Amino acid sequence: MTNTATPRIVVLVSGEGSNLEAILDAVRDGRLQARVAAVISNRPEANALRRAAGHGIAGEALDHRAYVSREAFDEALARAIDAHRPELVVLAGFMRILTPAFVNHYLGRMLNIHPSLLPAYPGLHTHARALADGAERHGASVHFVTAELDGGPVVLQGWVPIRTGDTPENLASRVLEVEHCLYPLAIGWFVAGRLRLDGKRATLDGIPLERPWQLDYGAEAPHP
Repeated sequence: MTNTATPRIVVLVSGEGSNLEAILDAVRDGRLQARVAAVISNRPEANALRRAAGHGIAGEALDHRAYVSREAFDEALARAIDAHRPELVVLAGFMRILTPAFVNHYLGRMLNIHPSLLPAYPGLHTHARALADGAERHGASVHFVTAELDGGPVVLQGWVPIRTGDTPENLASRVLEVEHCLYPLAIGWFVAGRLRLDGKRATLDGIPLERPWQLDYGAEAPHP
């Protein structure tokens, strides 16, 4: 990448694509200095592909059900990604457990966003689990992807308070708004050369992150 090149990112999606939309809006509005080179989904029916088309990006469908193994799918997915020569791979609701070979291929240049304040509640059903535990707050985390599920270094978190009467559904809605703010910000750090993975530790502006940056969205609704 030259000094004048616009950093290229590839976004992997499986479903609705609201985080993809937030990224595309940030690019369009000039808040994120990057170009979405491709949007790839493992589900041809994913609404995220229609969102990509609405921004003039031809989405690519690579149906995981057509492959005999997880390894075969990940190899095909890597070929599709590498054809676009991205500086960064972004998981935006990509509902696949990735093979170690795939993760290692993109180690240090792949980010994910997870709907909890990691290390609390890795995996699924995070909102219901937070409510069942009586947690006082809940949120989202952006982290580097490593071979450990939801276990890579966390770089940025945002949180909201849990309110009396919250359900998993309305809590999920508030956390999703937080995600839409966090992800373009963290991606922007990476494409600007500020955010890096150094061994097992994330660095921001060359300084090791002993803990993730945290943003409190308790006082007002999140906004870009």
